[in-house]
Amino acid sequence: MPEELEGLYYRGTLSPPAIEFASPQGKQLFTEALEGGTMEGFFKLISYYQTQSEINYCGIASLAMVFNALAIDPGRTWKGPWRWFDDTMLDSCEPLSKIKDEGVSFAKVAYSAYCNGANVEAFRTNESSIDDFRRHVISSASSSEDSHHVITSYHRQVFKQNGNGHYSPIGGYHAGRDMVLILDVARFKYPPHWMPLTLLWEAMDTIDESTGQHRGFMVISRSHKAFVSSLMHSSGHEDLKKVAKYLIEDVPPRMKLKDIKGVENILSVLFKSAPVDLKDFIKCVAEFWRQEDAGVFSSKIEKEEVLKLVEETELFKHLNRWLASEISSCKSLISFGFNENTVFHMKLSLLDQTCRKETNLTLAKADGAKPMTLVSGKIRTNGIDQGIDMLLVPSSLTSQSRNLLHPSTAGILTLLVLALRQRTWAGIKQENLLAQFNHLTSIDNLPTPLQLEVLHLRRQLHFLMIDLRGPSLSG
Repeated sequence: MPEELEGLYYRGTLSPPAIEFASPQGKQLFTEALEGGTMEGFFKLISYYQTQSEINYCGIASLAMVFNALAIDPGRTWKGPWRWFDDTMLDSCEPLSKIKDEGVSFAKVAYSAYCNGANVEAFRTNESSIDDFRRHVISSASSSEDSHHVITSYHRQVFKQNGNGHYSPIGGYHAGRDMVLILDVARFKYPPHWMPLTLLWEAMDTIDESTGQHRGFMVISRSHKAFVSSLMHSSGHEDLKKVAKYLIEDVPPRMKLKDIKGVENILSVLFKSAPVDLKDFIKCVAEFWRQEDAGVFSSKIEKEEVLKLVEETELFKHLNRWLASEISSCKSLISFGFNENTVFHMKLSLLDQTCRKETNLTLAKADGAKPMTLVSGKIRTNGIDQGIDMLLVPSSLTSQSRNLLHPSTAGILTLLVLALRQRTWAGIKQENLLAQFNHLTSIDNLPTPLQLEVLHLRRQLHFLMIDLRGPSLSG
């Protein structure tokens, strides 16, 4: 080796029992597996086979490859007019700078798949079995419809390979030899190769030292908007897209232009400039939540748990304080014993939130045993007075029954803020405030039920934006 190349590496040599895909034996295995019908998933994957662009990008490069094979629309451009997944676009689970330095955990790769519009089933080896893994591999390899693909997380040293933890998709299966084809995304290091499934399972059944948890595998499939984008089925679909556009495209520049000095100030900038359709968005989310099969969780007990988790977040407490401040300008309605969230929901419903300046409201207790209050008055909108009469149930009702049937506005707004990606707030000039708000809106340490519900809402916003931007270009 020339002296100037000493200490540098050029592709490692595979150790037995690995078999290089392009070798005569590897070609024979491919031919036999093809004849056996367990190479059907190979062709789409190989059409989008890519090399990870950074040393630690194996997880997100595997996702990009699978997303493109499944024809998932990224909802944003790669270069020029082309909508295409590249590993440098997948920063939804961690900032790319952090992934470049540290890699990414199994859980966060799965969350990234979910955030980018895919269905994902993640299995750690201590929660699954080798037989389950084999069934998923065979199902993926045998599917002629290219409906799903398997990504594995394993430790290279079990294969006597250079490196530690790694991710790569499975490209096929040989039933006679019980071997899988690993499409290694680190092609600068190792070529695609066949490996005994039992040895791959052994490499997966290791502990990731960065998390203390087992590695495993995930099954990625394409989500169908008809099933996952529940917001898009509403009658005000076009109005909801305006809200999604405001939140995703219009809010980030506002964070740069405003002299923002505190958390409540951020919330004011975020919501006071929102389109009037925000009230319909909130109503849609609340109505959707009441459906038995809505969201990630369907039972009343599970939904009650998620709502309690929402109310335990620091962000929810900040939103409550901000709402209370806003409502105080509405003739101090909460002094009559009403929950501030209920009143704010009413305020949002009053057309364009002009009650702060134009409304004269009076409250009166109704006769009878049941606690209820009549809110009567007028609201001026565009110079025209309109009468309003609203019958409200006071907040003395149990929080369990009220919240379950009618999630508070503060709760919905909390979910909505958490569903926005953290790059939304990157323009905040005060570093301490930016760090504080990033901490408040981070989903990394949220309990799993709440985290999944936030990701579900994030996907709804994602699909609304895809619809807003129109169909993909082709050709």
